[in-house]
Amino acid sequence: MGKKVLLVIFLTILLFPGLSFSRERLRMSTTTSTDNSGLLDVLLPPFEKTFNVKVDVIAVGTGKALMLGRNGDVDIVFVHDREAEDKFVSDGFGVNRRDVMYNDFIIIGPENDPAHIKGINNAVEVFAKIAKAGAPFISRGDNSGTHKKGKKIWSKAGITPKDAWYQEVGQGMGAVLKIADEKKAYTLTDRGTYLTFGKKIDLPVLCDGDPVLYNPYGVIAVNPAKYPHVNYLKAMALIGWITSREGQKIIRQFGREKFGRPLFYPMAIEE
Repeated sequence: MGKKVLLVIFLTILLFPGLSFSRERLRMSTTTSTDNSGLLDVLLPPFEKTFNVKVDVIAVGTGKALMLGRNGDVDIVFVHDREAEDKFVSDGFGVNRRDVMYNDFIIIGPENDPAHIKGINNAVEVFAKIAKAGAPFISRGDNSGTHKKGKKIWSKAGITPKDAWYQEVGQGMGAVLKIADEKKAYTLTDRGTYLTFGKKIDLPVLCDGDPVLYNPYGVIAVNPAKYPHVNYLKAMALIGWITSREGQKIIRQFGREKFGRPLFYPMAIEE
């Protein structure tokens, strides 16, 4: 490094002793569906610039995202399983949960539709027909919000899927879509990831619109009383940003230009 550069840095430090040349880090665990959609690529940069912080995103299933919070390995979680979120808070691991956005789950499958589910908007009935037909079904099998939603639907149908037609792959949503496409199988997915993959897969939407397929997302700060080392101040700043008018506008507009519709609908500030 040249002497002139060193002199400039030295003088800057003398003149502005409070100036920091490094950004704080904020660790956020979130779902692969949120990450795969591309939303975080537009939602986080304005926050990082405004608050001089770098958000390290750990994209996993909701179950693992919450476990990272329970272990104090992250500062904030952004997930989609309200029942598990409420337990996370009631158990003392999280504080200040806020509604962020929602979209919906859809059931997709091969064009020839061997289980004949097209046009049926009852997810429980659809799952029952897939099982009866023994048609290939790919499950995430990773304790994610999507996996848990699927398990609830199977339970309501009175079915414990375990035969060869049902395969749990332990993968994120994007990987599951690719596998289902390769095997010409049915699967449950969030609409945002499905739209993002678009023409990369050849599996049409065969069932949607059932209220049971509603898919809300929430954001929660990890409790600093339990884990004093977490970056609680910046976690709360990020919660404030995501649920602010500016953040909610980004969510509302995301996907409109490319897909003609938003991938998510804001919940904190609705318009």
